[in-house]
Amino acid sequence: MSVAGLKKQFYKASQLVSEKVGGAEGTKLDDDFKEMEKKVDVTSKAVVEVLARTIEYLQPNPASRAKLTMLNTVSKIRGQVKNPGYPQSEGLLGECMTRHGRELGGESNFGDALLDAGESMKRLAEVKDSLDIEVKQNFIDPLQNLCDKDLKEIQHHLKKLEGRRLDFDYKKKRQGKIPDEELRQALEKFEESKEVAETSMHNLLETDIEQVSQLSALVDAQLDYHRQAVQILDELADKLKRRMREASARPKREFKPKPRESYDLGEAEQSNGGFPCATAPKISASSSFRSSDKPIRTPSRVMPPLDQPSCKALYDFEPENDGELGFREGDVITLTNQIDENWYEGMLNGQSGFFPLSYVEVLVPLPQ
Repeated sequence: MSVAGLKKQFYKASQLVSEKVGGAEGTKLDDDFKEMEKKVDVTSKAVVEVLARTIEYLQPNPASRAKLTMLNTVSKIRGQVKNPGYPQSEGLLGECMTRHGRELGGESNFGDALLDAGESMKRLAEVKDSLDIEVKQNFIDPLQNLCDKDLKEIQHHLKKLEGRRLDFDYKKKRQGKIPDEELRQALEKFEESKEVAETSMHNLLETDIEQVSQLSALVDAQLDYHRQAVQILDELADKLKRRMREASARPKREFKPKPRESYDLGEAEQSNGGFPCATAPKISASSSFRSSDKPIRTPSRVMPPLDQPSCKALYDFEPENDGELGFREGDVITLTNQIDENWYEGMLNGQSGFFPLSYVEVLVPLPQ
């Protein structure tokens, strides 16, 4: 940094201290500017919170959101272009119903009904995917762009304005000790920054119809989703009612138990109910355990030493995605990395992968 730049930073810091500690008054901005700045601040807070709540609306389950964030992070680390989408609960329910419907078979009324419901749930998941895409493209992305570009630019202009105000006020208090040309330049820069900040805030507040348009796009996407969902559920309800009518019209089959088989219970003196049993082998003195012999133990899983970061599994964890580490209750896992506040990376029996923090108890934490 140049000598002039260092001097300017010193002027700003000195003026700020004199205002905060000494009670000195700086140049006051007009009421219109302050009102505009207040509205921009409220707009910024509204956009940030609405974005967060919209993502919660699309995926209410916080564990799924955390898992999705972890998977997206891992995909970026591995250089994978395609990121996984939201795991739709309708799709998971549909897969469950379809799987059990097939297991029950075509002769089961319940099995056929589960197949119908499962296919409808999968269709609902596809419709929900379309809603996610529409909302992201036409609502979330434009608002995110507003945060990353326009609002960020306004904050930059306001910060620059505050710096130039401090510089001007410092020089103004020392008028006579500082050259008039330097004071005049400080005033011009302050007024220039004020004008730029005002223009950027005015443009944002005057074009808020764009945010209304984006909100309208969100509502349109929701309407389209609910219309399609109602149609799918109406069709499913009709199918299930038709199946109930057909099942009620069929004659009921009577259950006829098979004739009982006769069993030979053997001789009465047998203590185990008549079934013969093998004679227990005799144990000779030579084959008996000596006092120094140890019983043979079943090999257990390799346990990592507890002088390195590790955790103990509280529940079974079945991996559902590539890169996840499966384990059983009681397993001790070596910790290698913490992905975020909800996910760890670790090793078990030579296998490495990711797993949720809520499934384990940390025995030795990772070094900070």
